[in-house]
Amino acid sequence: MTEKSPLKLLCVTAHPDDECFGFGGALMLAAERGIETSVLCFTDGQAATNRGTATSAAELGQMRRAEFAASCKILNVTHHEVLDYQDGQLEFANFSQAAALLVERIRRTRPDVVLTFGGDGAGNTHADHSMVSFFTTAAFQWAALAKRFPALGPIHIAQRLFYATPGFFFPGRAAPLPAPWTVTLDVSRVQHRKFEAFRAHTSQLPLMERFQSFFEKRASQEHFVLAATRTPQPAQQTTDLFAGL
Repeated sequence: MTEKSPLKLLCVTAHPDDECFGFGGALMLAAERGIETSVLCFTDGQAATNRGTATSAAELGQMRRAEFAASCKILNVTHHEVLDYQDGQLEFANFSQAAALLVERIRRTRPDVVLTFGGDGAGNTHADHSMVSFFTTAAFQWAALAKRFPALGPIHIAQRLFYATPGFFFPGRAAPLPAPWTVTLDVSRVQHRKFEAFRAHTSQLPLMERFQSFFEKRASQEHFVLAATRTPQPAQQTTDLFAGL
C-alpha cells in the first residue's frame, strides 16, 4: 500500500504582514494538521507608511524581511520567501513574467491548495493585493497546462484555489467589492498567536495600535471563497479548506 503524500498549502501575498492579517489562522490550522505550508511574498514592503527606525527604503526592506521571517516562525510556516518586486508598483509589473515565476513555484512545490487575495484588493483595496490575486489566478491555471511555459517543468494541477474575502469593512476607508465567501474558518483558538505574529512586524505596530480593538472583535474568523477546483462542482458552504482531500 502506497503511503499518501502530505498535503501542501501555498499562500501568495504582496507585503510582509499580509501573511498574518489575512491568512494567519488558516496557516496555523493547516500546520497543526501536519500540512506543509509555504508563503511567497512579492515585495519587502519598502513603500509602507510606518517605517520604524529605518532611515532609507533599503533599510526598511531589510527590516521587514526579518519581521516576515519572525512572523512565519510564529505561524509555523514550513517555507517562506520574499521576492524582489517593488512595493506599490505591482500594477506596472510584467504580467507574464510574474505569472511565470509563480508557475515555476507551483510546479516545483506541487501544492494541493493555493491561497491568495481576491481581486477586490482585500479590506484596504490595495492595488498590490489585487495584482497578486491576478498573477496567482493565472499561474494556478497555467501550471496545469503543458502548452504554457513548457520549460518550467512538468505540469501540476492543484486541487483548489481560494481567495481571502473580507468579512467586514474598515472604518473610514473605501469599501471593497468582495466576493461572497464559501469557507468560514473558526480561528478563535489560535487568534492570540495571529496577533503575536503581527506584533513581530515591529515597524508596523502603529497600524496594529490604530485598529487593534476593531480587529479583536473580528479576528475569530477568516473567510475565503473557492475560486477554482480540479473537478466541476456546485458552490457550498464549508468550514475546511482541505475537506475531502
